[in-house]
Amino acid sequence: MRRFVPAILALLLVLVLSPELFAAPQTISGRLVDVTCYKQNKANTGVDHKMPEDTPGCAVTCAKMGLPVALLAADGKVYTVTGDLAANNNAKLVPHMSHQVELTGEVTGKGDALTIAATNLKMISK
Repeated sequence: MRRFVPAILALLLVLVLSPELFAAPQTISGRLVDVTCYKQNKANTGVDHKMPEDTPGCAVTCAKMGLPVALLAADGKVYTVTGDLAANNNAKLVPHMSHQVELTGEVTGKGDALTIAATNLKMISK
């Protein structure tokens, strides 16, 4: 019995400290943005960016190169998109860059380091 107590306590500790292991999928609405350009200038939420000069189609070009894409929610939170929708250099996200969408997937992270392992995308508006 004494051998099992430490093992049970360790298992309970892991379960308490890892709630994302049992996270239910969430649906979050927002605008798809290029993470790199958005971090440099919060005005870079469209397809064209200032980097510092005008760069037409920047968001699409960066997404096609496989750079991280994020969902910018109305509350200002930024969720880096991972999972099925970000596969193959963001192939499923590229047509929706700068559009308002809903993403469904498991959200992980804390503070400013949020990710969504997106499995479903619903277009809201361009």
